[in-house]
Amino acid sequence: MTRAGSAPAEHRERAAALVRRAGAPLALAVLLVVGTAAFGDGFASARNAGNIALDSSYLVLIAVGMTFVIISGGIDLSVGSVFALAGVLTAYGAQWGSVAAVALPLVVCGLIGLANGLLVGRARMAPFIVTLAALLFARGLAFAASQEGNRVHLIPADLALTRIGQARVLGVGAPVLVALVVFAIGLVVLNRTRFGQAVYAIGGSSEGAELMGLPVARVKASVYVLSALLAAVAGILVAAQTSSGLPTIGEGRELEAIAAVVIGGTLLTGGAGTLVGTLVGVLLLKVVQNVINQIGTLDAYYQQLASGVFLLVVVLVQAGLARRRTGGGRGVPT
Repeated sequence: MTRAGSAPAEHRERAAALVRRAGAPLALAVLLVVGTAAFGDGFASARNAGNIALDSSYLVLIAVGMTFVIISGGIDLSVGSVFALAGVLTAYGAQWGSVAAVALPLVVCGLIGLANGLLVGRARMAPFIVTLAALLFARGLAFAASQEGNRVHLIPADLALTRIGQARVLGVGAPVLVALVVFAIGLVVLNRTRFGQAVYAIGGSSEGAELMGLPVARVKASVYVLSALLAAVAGILVAAQTSSGLPTIGEGRELEAIAAVVIGGTLLTGGAGTLVGTLVGVLLLKVVQNVINQIGTLDAYYQQLASGVFLLVVVLVQAGLARRRTGGGRGVPT
């Protein structure tokens, strides 16, 4: 009787894992086919693919860090503001050269991430509250650094950082290459190192991880530092490409990153998820936005509407799968 009863449960577990892993790739494949059929070369051209890749690269960098945070059982609402702050500090530091333009945002944003991590990991404060405060602090600092938003710092066109940010290799923009390298490193760290396994273990059960002797507070602090640094790298690249630092950029980028991570199959409760799924989630969101732009007659706000619908559907599916696994429990908290 035990074997007979466990067989359906095992099948449901496998089906749930399949839906979580294959749902986003399948939706992306369908969308690519529909977009190509509907818009032809305007959608399937190399130029449009390059635009999608470039637009996705900044979100990939932010979403990689967000994946580590969410798998560990946390959340980081500050990445959009950190992204903007890094751009402003890059442009501000460019007056002293490329080294200062890169070092200044990395140090400042890294310290913000460290503060988040220490408050969450050691003080055991709620990640939502801590990173919401960091969101406000980083955005305010970005406006203060640009003299209350009235001054846009420009980066000289002959600066090495600008040339790197605007460079193209084999037709691919430098930010895309940086995002691919970071993604590859993230894959190795998350799947092949003790740190990555600790992230999964802590997200599955923080108390259990402590009983196993894992450095829970240190790992939690590390993922928030990583998240802030990757958001800073994205901000540096945007500033280098546009030759300017704007304190208003990145508004809502943290929600977009969370949506991409969750759509890619990472559970909001932590303990499960993949960077490959996050990459697919980013591409899915950006392709949806590109299709809406191809239509032309739809308002840009439909991009946010589509992203919200995708996120809601994924969370509802995750909640339903969790209730099945727990026999009708509370599901996935949102």
